[in-house]
Amino acid sequence: MNPRWKVRPPESNWGDFGPDDELGSLNLITPAAVLRGVREVREGRSICLSLPLDLPGGNVLNPRRHPPVLASTRRDGRPVYNLPVDPDGHAHTDVVCDDAVTLHTQYSTQWDSFAHVGHLFDVEGNGSPVAVYYNGFRAGVDVVGPEGGAPTGARRLGIQTMAEKAIQSRGVLLNLHALCGDARQYVGYDLLMRAVDAAGGDIQAGDMLCLYTGFADKILAMGGQPDMAVLDRSCAVLDGRDERLRRWIVDSGIAALCADNYAVEGIPGRPAAEPCARLPLHQLCLFQYGIPLGELWYLAELACALDAQGRSKFLLTAPPLRLPGAVGSPVTPVATL
Repeated sequence: MNPRWKVRPPESNWGDFGPDDELGSLNLITPAAVLRGVREVREGRSICLSLPLDLPGGNVLNPRRHPPVLASTRRDGRPVYNLPVDPDGHAHTDVVCDDAVTLHTQYSTQWDSFAHVGHLFDVEGNGSPVAVYYNGFRAGVDVVGPEGGAPTGARRLGIQTMAEKAIQSRGVLLNLHALCGDARQYVGYDLLMRAVDAAGGDIQAGDMLCLYTGFADKILAMGGQPDMAVLDRSCAVLDGRDERLRRWIVDSGIAALCADNYAVEGIPGRPAAEPCARLPLHQLCLFQYGIPLGELWYLAELACALDAQGRSKFLLTAPPLRLPGAVGSPVTPVATL
């Protein structure tokens, strides 16, 4: 029995890595998993897997999230941009720029932490669901909002736990764009297995799975002016209601699931009996099994490079910002071939 819960979700790994675990399936990234990734490095070529962080542009993908805003810091009332340290130039010749940024942590290429999505669940077994997150951490206690004047932030499950893990393991790219083209298609188990077979199979515990759909390519081509009429009908998304797909994600032992699209899965999920999760794959991954989700990664260059070499696996390095209390983070993933 855990002090935070008497009942855990029937399909979950709560407590399997310890009563206070905050890493979930990232625990599967062992030294052996990292070495497996290192063995994929053959030419020492590094590829950036991040969009420019001012894309997609505007806030039509998510009205709550806005592009980063850069500003200069100030010194003695003056903006510190092209600022001579010694205005007279008699003693010092330095000219300084120093900036600050207002940043929505999940605007562009990002990681979701386990505190990003929780659920109403009856952890006490008394018929009264309460808001909880992975491993039973509680809303209002462990994940605290602005109510009551307390500092806002995730006291447990914050993104810093993923940064401290220093996420690095073998990456496996599945090319869904090669199977689905540019059209919007919900990908279930059968189609995903075709992509796995095309990638040569051999997905092991601790690997990080990356899905190339072509969605981020469209974002990049739109140059900061996203057209939702186009994007809403573009590119593959996972079908989070497909039970065989869900079972495979868990049984595969992947440590993380990343995609170049907006939410990895289709939004909203396919119709289901209510009450239910609007985002069933987020529920499975973030809430039940602690599998972090990476969204809006840029995978086109990597997909092209891997295809040219007839391979699908690489070393993936992708720690988020070590920002205590944040529930998500920008990330600049690096693939090394």
